[in-house]
Amino acid sequence: MKKSLFGLIIFILMANISFAQNTAGEQEVIQLSKQKWQWMADKNVDKLTPLFDDKSVFVHMGGSWGKTPEINVIKSGGIHYKKAEVHEVSVNIIGDTAILLSKITLLAVVGGNEVTNPFIVTEVYIKESNAWKLGSLSFTKLMTPEK
Repeated sequence: MKKSLFGLIIFILMANISFAQNTAGEQEVIQLSKQKWQWMADKNVDKLTPLFDDKSVFVHMGGSWGKTPEINVIKSGGIHYKKAEVHEVSVNIIGDTAILLSKITLLAVVGGNEVTNPFIVTEVYIKESNAWKLGSLSFTKLMTPEK
């Protein structure tokens, strides 16, 4: 009985440890997403332009558009992503596609007004020639703020 209980406890602990760890690919995508938020805050379109795939799509509360309009809106300050406070993040990699989900509180300047909104953000990355490219970025506003 003691051996069975001990074995069960070890199994549960090992399962928890394995679920808590991210693979190298998942860590790479998480780090890339973190860099992307900083580049957006810095309005660094030189770093963002090669990251965004030419066919990428961006879904916001006020509309959706492609790569060129997103780069232009960042460059002009039409939307200034001042700070994304990431509360939770998870990544699922399926073949050459990574789907990153994060809960964030976004401090932004939109149309000259500073706003703070809680979002679930979906980022889809595609691996091409050994590099991840952003294919989609979608914001879903949460009805209740993060605690």
